[in-house]
Amino acid sequence: MSLTRRRVLAGIAALAAVTGLGAGARAYAARYHDGPVSDHFDGVRFFDPHGAPPNSRLDFLRWQLGGTRAKWPDWVPGAEPDRPPRRVADARWRISFVGHVTLLIQTAGLNILVDPVWSERASPFTFVGPKRVNDPGIAFDALPPIDVVLVTHNHYDHLDVATLARLARTHRPRVITPFGNDAIMQAADPAIRAEAHDWGDRVDLGSGCAVHLVPARHWSARGLFDRNKALWCAFLIETPAGRIFYVGDSGYGDGRHFRDVRDTYGPIRLACLPIGAYEPRWFMREQHMNPEEAVRALLDCGAEQALAHHFGTFQLTDEPFDAPAQALETARQSAGVAPERFRALKPGQVWEL
Repeated sequence: MSLTRRRVLAGIAALAAVTGLGAGARAYAARYHDGPVSDHFDGVRFFDPHGAPPNSRLDFLRWQLGGTRAKWPDWVPGAEPDRPPRRVADARWRISFVGHVTLLIQTAGLNILVDPVWSERASPFTFVGPKRVNDPGIAFDALPPIDVVLVTHNHYDHLDVATLARLARTHRPRVITPFGNDAIMQAADPAIRAEAHDWGDRVDLGSGCAVHLVPARHWSARGLFDRNKALWCAFLIETPAGRIFYVGDSGYGDGRHFRDVRDTYGPIRLACLPIGAYEPRWFMREQHMNPEEAVRALLDCGAEQALAHHFGTFQLTDEPFDAPAQALETARQSAGVAPERFRALKPGQVWEL
């Protein structure tokens, strides 16, 4: 393969996770969801009535031709790999940061994985695209029995069909996801036990736990032609120890999505908020928060504490490797938020509450 062609493919793959500019022309004719028209579904495509449309492909080219991408290190070790217990009982939380967006939440005897990605690349390709700069914080074979998987949307750094298929073979978990993503998963592997739901739905998980699918300021795509044919969401997780608000990807906008969750569901104990993949700002601001906006989102939703994610594993955008954590510290200080209220972990580190 020529160097020029490899660079072109690398550029496409590097942005597939966050722009949907990946492979898959079959998506042009794909219909991921059949259902009635609603205030966020036109019969074929979903939309956020309080959001913004995806960037155009011309904007993507403007970014690629005019941007300056920081060079990340080839490898940045995480912490020592976590070896989680089989179960955590009662009203306690044990949250392990696997890396990027992936968390293992253990509480009330349930083991919940959120946006699990164990693949080497977040890409539609196996040979090029954003590559891990650290190992997952839990070795796949060291996972406890997984009961439930939550998948927020279909971008490649969140919906990893190879990992979901592997989980289906070894753990047979329920997979809770918004409308349309079930079709993508089951086309890849019919053994994936995907359950598709709409914004506002509540799903009982057992053991006194449940999950609500709530709006996020984002969008979806796996290929060039399937924009917004699958829905996206954030999750509000009810547990005996309190509520967890997990936001996979979201722009900040005017903050209404975060205030709405607070006003609708009541006090939140922990918000899991993205802080990375935000530069250049003109291109990313409608779909990804920067650390300053993540601190604002914490204050808007009123959570007691926050956990940062979506940084430090895959280089998806232009900012340097260490920029999100540094900017989070500055934003915390400016807003008067104590360091222990908004924490950023390394892969393999654990937060017990």
